Amino acid sequence: MTERFTGSFTQQLPLPEASIRAAEAVLRHGRLHRYNLAPGEVSETSLLEQEFAAWLGVEHCLAVASGGQAMSIALRALGVGPGDVVLTNAFTLAPVPGAVAAVGAQSAFVQTTADLTIDMDHLRALIAETGSRTRLLSHMRGHLCDMSMLMALCDAAGVRVIEDCAHTMGAYWGDTPSGRFGLIACYSTQTYKHMNSGEGGILATNDPTIAAKAILLSGSYMLYARNGTAPPAEHFEGLKYDAPNMSARMDNLRAAILRPQLARLDADCAAWTARYRAVEAGLRGVPGRTLIERPEEEGFVGSSIQFRLPDLRDHEIEAFVEACRARGVELKWFGAAAPAGFTSTYAHWHYAAPMPLPQTDKVLASLMDMRIPLTFSLEDCALIARIIADEVRKRAAQVVD
Repeated sequence: MTERFTGSFTQQLPLPEASIRAAEAVLRHGRLHRYNLAPGEVSETSLLEQEFAAWLGVEHCLAVASGGQAMSIALRALGVGPGDVVLTNAFTLAPVPGAVAAVGAQSAFVQTTADLTIDMDHLRALIAETGSRTRLLSHMRGHLCDMSMLMALCDAAGVRVIEDCAHTMGAYWGDTPSGRFGLIACYSTQTYKHMNSGEGGILATNDPTIAAKAILLSGSYMLYARNGTAPPAEHFEGLKYDAPNMSARMDNLRAAILRPQLARLDADCAAWTARYRAVEAGLRGVPGRTLIERPEEEGFVGSSIQFRLPDLRDHEIEAFVEACRARGVELKWFGAAAPAGFTSTYAHWHYAAPMPLPQTDKVLASLMDMRIPLTFSLEDCALIARIIADEVRKRAAQVVD
């Protein structure tokens, strides 16, 4: 009998009861705007900033409307603007070059290696070629590069690092949390990320001047003292008349939803990785597919899994994806000619004027990607792996024939 999976790849866990109660309290008092407070009240948004800063181990956090806004604000806070070049990943998602374009800067894409991290040699060459001093590092699909090597390279070249941690909230390199390496870290709380507020983002930094500028850029209306981790007032004095208001604030409703999720985040991250390992175990040793091996130093969060099918041609990969879909397993393919849904590649972003990157093209041509929602049980993950393995074996047998 042919096995089939009947679960959903897009359904998230229900919000915790504590999130629902907190949201109801905000709805009942009606003070959704973060700066609309009752006497003596601390807003939900400010409390989220305080709690996230404590969880991450940084001085300043700013809750904003989206992860993309966090990146745009981070770039603006560093003075990046028209005519500047920002070094970013060739393998990433559209909001990353979108944030660069939003400030009028130009993306320079760094080649991708077979383990889905950046090519350090190409980064070094691009720094010399472009003279860029800003690196927007996307930890795409939760894959962390050698952060010690990356920071040594960038520090030596005077390159400021912004970490895009949309897929690595809760991850580590060695003993250091993702987001604690660069000058600024940006997180997403969009529905498919590690905390779910529908849309939302968080910017984190230890630099008080950057924090002050980011708060002003987010749209503080000179009420910056009400932010949960605002630096002292003197850091705002030289900035407050020159920082444009981008109206990128997070509201109290979303912050109220997120705070209970933060309390359980570490447990959720462990649960994701257990599911990842269950899928990985079912795919290991299957001929015709290449797993992405994870370094010992990487404490990753397994909310998605990637593998490659290097022996298959485009039409064979298309047939494989469709066969898996017919059995209830939804895979995304980064080698498709046209963008589909959330999946696109650097070559599709014409506004960024990308140069051809043959090494990256070779990696993406056979790259499969699959979400692993926490709604899946370990048994579900084992079943999904069996279905994928079965379809891979069928294609491998056809290649041999």
